[in-house]
Amino acid sequence: MLGFYDYTVWLTYISLASAGAGIMISLYNQAHPFIGAFFLLICGLCDAFDGRVARTKKNRTEAQKKYGIQIDSLADIVCFGVLPACIGNAMMRVIPSDCHNVLFRPEILLTKPLFYVCYAVMIFYILAALIRLAYFNVMEEERQATEEGCRKTYVGLPVTASALIFPTVLMLQYILPDDVTMLYFVMMAITGIAFISPFEVVKPGLRGILIMIGIGAAEFVLLAIFWWLRTPH
Repeated sequence: MLGFYDYTVWLTYISLASAGAGIMISLYNQAHPFIGAFFLLICGLCDAFDGRVARTKKNRTEAQKKYGIQIDSLADIVCFGVLPACIGNAMMRVIPSDCHNVLFRPEILLTKPLFYVCYAVMIFYILAALIRLAYFNVMEEERQATEEGCRKTYVGLPVTASALIFPTVLMLQYILPDDVTMLYFVMMAITGIAFISPFEVVKPGLRGILIMIGIGAAEFVLLAIFWWLRTPH
């Protein structure tokens, strides 16, 4: 059977499976963007530890190491590129029952120029995530040819940041009285630009990772509580 299946890639496989589930449920029938956000948070949790888990295996072959790098980037484009776009698409088709100033209504959706702008933003965002991942892979390969150890900084915003950014926006939908769909797409445009902008970001250590996991866990719990309270039983 093709591929590698040792424990070093399990988290990456779980992350991709979570993204696939999030994409399908976000676009299913009436759309479920908030449930899709739960799967995005799971993707972020898996990505936080996949590299550290992989490095615990000391006898990996070069093929296993290269496979791990490739499979990680391929999963990331789905998890943090396609899934947030699908959540955005779902938000355009869902009208929160208690929101005011809703911009997207099914009967006038196709007549609004903003509809096409939002789709352009989603396409740009996915393309920016792809460019950022491909560029990082090339630069990291060149760095490893001349340096040892792990890098200290990133150039451009890592795509995994979307695992915290977009659930935060979705959480605001339960707090604010107005529809936050346009805010979601504004943040998507800004995030896409940040993916391909040449600024340095310090790579978080274990403490930073644990803080981000804590934030993600809090978002997961709050989203679950808000969703439960707002869902008819």
